[in-house]
Amino acid sequence: MAGMSLEQEIKDRALELGCDAVGITDATPIAEADIERLRTWLDAGAAGEMAYLRRNFDKRIHPAALLEGAQSVVVIALNYKPAEEPACTAHPTSADGPSGTVATYACYEDYHDFMRPLLHELADFIRARTDNAQRFKVCVDSVPLAERALAVRAGLGFIGKNHMLIHLKLGPQVFLGELVTTAKLHPDDPTPGTCVGCDRCLRACPTGALSADGQFDARRCLSYLTIEYQGAVPSELAATVGDRIFGCDECVRVCPYRQTAPERANRRFRFHPERARLDLSRILAMDLEGFATEFTGSPIARTGHETLQRNARICLANTQRDRKS
Repeated sequence: MAGMSLEQEIKDRALELGCDAVGITDATPIAEADIERLRTWLDAGAAGEMAYLRRNFDKRIHPAALLEGAQSVVVIALNYKPAEEPACTAHPTSADGPSGTVATYACYEDYHDFMRPLLHELADFIRARTDNAQRFKVCVDSVPLAERALAVRAGLGFIGKNHMLIHLKLGPQVFLGELVTTAKLHPDDPTPGTCVGCDRCLRACPTGALSADGQFDARRCLSYLTIEYQGAVPSELAATVGDRIFGCDECVRVCPYRQTAPERANRRFRFHPERARLDLSRILAMDLEGFATEFTGSPIARTGHETLQRNARICLANTQRDRKS
């Protein structure tokens, strides 16, 4: 490692640990334009019932508010485009009856549980390369942090019209994790990127949650409705759910950057192809204990037993309607 910068050593170690990309930024607040955009979006009620997005707003926009004395943020990305993609997107007829599709990311083990240990190992490496006085805060999605804005600042990509972070090589199917630290590191520069001239995600969105003026209404997003929203789905939106029992991949699936992205490299990140489609009758017959047994350690657990069954009823009704038409 002679002659290699600490920043490059950190990046190399992150890749050795199984990350697919890594960038570094400082721990200053995100850009004023990003702050205002987030505040306006929340004030308009477009976040629906995701009240957690309103909590700890000051921490969400300022990494140093999460860790006193923070100087830097190391941002990692994990590619989750599977080699098993056809199994997730195909719509076979199940011998057991109608089934519902599951978003690709939820066919994996819970990414929070997978990425946190990687970040802790990376923290140990930085501590050993600096001094034991350095402190760290591991963040994986559930911590209030504007991670996409930080990822852009760290040079990991740009925000597309589908409001996802798009990495120029890895595409939009990436999980993000952050390591906020008191270690002072040299930041990376943002990487230019754009999807100007392409509107495939806007046209693919089943509900019009994405609009041409750049707005995103989570209240119409099928991922929000099938995962976050706990109430009765309005009938006009329920009809657009189709057979999606958990999440929606449409705005990601059509992205040109996804088409050219490589398959995931980290095979330790467990993929469960059997979760790509769930038998609706089995879900409706499942009790709370069965739900816990089946989905503990899976992103599907987030939606809860009752809401997954609500989704199954919607999918079943849509399937029956389509058969009659």
